[in-house]
Amino acid sequence: MQIINTTAELRKAVGEAKQNKKSIGLVPTMGALHEGHLSLIRRARTENDLVVVSVFVNPIQFNNKEDLAKYPRTVEADCRLLEGAGADIAFVPSVEEMYPEPVSEVYHFGPIEEVMEGPRRPGHFSGVAVVVRRLFDLAQPDRAYFGEKDYQQIAIIRNLLEQIKYPIELVPCPIVRADDGLALSSRNMRLSPEARAIAPTIYATLCQAVEMSETDEVEDVKEFVVSSLESFHEVNPQPNDLKFEPEYFEVVDGVTLQPVDTWDGPHGVVGCIAVWLDGVRLIDMVRFR
Repeated sequence: MQIINTTAELRKAVGEAKQNKKSIGLVPTMGALHEGHLSLIRRARTENDLVVVSVFVNPIQFNNKEDLAKYPRTVEADCRLLEGAGADIAFVPSVEEMYPEPVSEVYHFGPIEEVMEGPRRPGHFSGVAVVVRRLFDLAQPDRAYFGEKDYQQIAIIRNLLEQIKYPIELVPCPIVRADDGLALSSRNMRLSPEARAIAPTIYATLCQAVEMSETDEVEDVKEFVVSSLESFHEVNPQPNDLKFEPEYFEVVDGVTLQPVDTWDGPHGVVGCIAVWLDGVRLIDMVRFR
């Protein structure tokens, strides 16, 4: 595996691959890799001649400076995992390499950025779009791989591809979970052992919500999820006063991401959640239909 730190080196490697008619798969990551990331890389390996994985903590998608400072950075361990998963190129640039000039681009995504993450993280999706477009320009992939845990992000990138008219296949990949159901996330390593022990309650509650959806109305299911998590510590007292603090739980159309009030949406119905636990923000999603 080649480790590349500059955009010039990456352009050269990609140019050679293109000359040799090789297909290119891109897996953008912010590092602190786990089995979820590796599943994307393994899929890219089966579908492309050359697999490029970026490892870059993108500062312009963080609207919370503390969150940026605390984001795990494990580059050496990441590169070992990438090689084992079959990556051909690890692109590990500095901030100065990615953004040699102040960023002036701003992207807008209409209604799909006005729900869930959008109002709570102003500028986040524009920052995601800026770095993803730069990675697309550099890697010139045929396919790009993203995990469905960040469900709204996939919708944003799909819209970005429509805006910039790049012929790249967006490949959404299923969530990978720990044995106890917790969606794998780089942020999980910031949980205390006590918090990690109860974190699977989020997914367990979502699974109960899916069962309820067979008989109950959307609003009742939404209320159940939020109230169950908010009251968890009352029923199950925790050390250090640990508690779940739901930021949102939305039941939305699977494509437009707009809230629905019935289970019969034309594009399927998904539930998306963000919950604070132990000072760590965790997200997850489930499909209802």
